[in-house]
Amino acid sequence: MAEQQVNITDLDPTQLQEVKKQLDQLKQAQTKFRSCVDNVASLTSSSKGKEILIPLTSSLYVPGKLTDVDNVVVDVGTGYYVKKTKSEATAHYNSKSSFVTSNLETLQKTIERKQENVQSVVQVLQMKMQQVQAQAAQGQGQGQAA
Repeated sequence: MAEQQVNITDLDPTQLQEVKKQLDQLKQAQTKFRSCVDNVASLTSSSKGKEILIPLTSSLYVPGKLTDVDNVVVDVGTGYYVKKTKSEATAHYNSKSSFVTSNLETLQKTIERKQENVQSVVQVLQMKMQQVQAQAAQGQGQGQAA
């Protein structure tokens, strides 16, 4: 996939807010996947029969008991759930977390390059302005001597 370059200074405030929102969502997804890995790892044989709250929606939970601590149901996206072993689930969530981390690192590198480019332009502009000011000062000095 080719990297698409966008100059963030060309974006209007609404677009910048959308970029920030997407970055925040990536960070939240990364945190969620890491939490899932921790939750799967916390399942032990002593967890069997433990009472838990099962999410039916994002705000509705019902009480339940763990009966199978060797397998879990994994949300694989777009409303599909798959039964996986603990090791399969851990591998799935680690893969998702790595993918998000890679995307965040790519974005960070792009931002750093943009900042370096801006810094270089500012330095060249300052140097050019100093040259213009020095030439103008020399021109005024010569004009007064004549």
